[in-house]
Amino acid sequence: MLREFRVDLHIHTCLSPCGDLTMLPTGIVRQARMKKLDIIGISDHNSSENAAAVRKAGEKEGLYVVGGMEVASREEAHVLAVFDDPDALKEIQGIIYNNLTGENDEKYFGEQIVVDENDEITGVNSRLLMGASDLTVEEIVQIIHRLGGLAIASHVDKEVFSVISQLGFIPENTAFDALELSPNYKFRMSGQEPGGSEYKRYGFPHVSFSDAHYLEDIGRSYTYFVMEEPGIEEMRKALRGIGERSVRL
Repeated sequence: MLREFRVDLHIHTCLSPCGDLTMLPTGIVRQARMKKLDIIGISDHNSSENAAAVRKAGEKEGLYVVGGMEVASREEAHVLAVFDDPDALKEIQGIIYNNLTGENDEKYFGEQIVVDENDEITGVNSRLLMGASDLTVEEIVQIIHRLGGLAIASHVDKEVFSVISQLGFIPENTAFDALELSPNYKFRMSGQEPGGSEYKRYGFPHVSFSDAHYLEDIGRSYTYFVMEEPGIEEMRKALRGIGERSVRL
């Protein structure tokens, strides 16, 4: 039986150097529940090391949490990689780390804190997570799909760090599962017909998530997924409109 889920797949934790230090698992889950979200995704910059902690915290509160990361390509375009298979997430994490160079400067970029499901600090990531990997957009999407995940072009309407801002176009052979519109763009579209933006011409479904770096931003934008149950495969079917499944902003 199909039902409607409120979904926000773009949430950063205290692991992202630009993420607030209050972005801890229990706080994220509590805020998501307060905003009546059904599914959230953890998508720190170039790392998934806090995804399992938030997932465990979510299980305690009945919130479905998928893991992922926001990968920066060689062109400095951001791509959301979303998984519900921990082994696949671990594998892509290794690939990204092998293609990421440099060390973080905490004074310049911010701290990169690794925590457990109880918000206890377990480590600090010293990699330059704000840096760009040595993988192209096309390569990143191919890797995500090979491992069974969803590949979503991040905030395509932004003037920096989006596929369109960095490349000027969406590569013809890059099969994104969806294009993410930023919260501000979604609000500007309020009252328009679904899919009525200038990005419709690319032929990909539209989604919008919060890109939250602070607790109060969680759920400021979300997408309705009509599907049978939580999970990547059902999300994929909803994005493709299979069996009356659908997505709407």
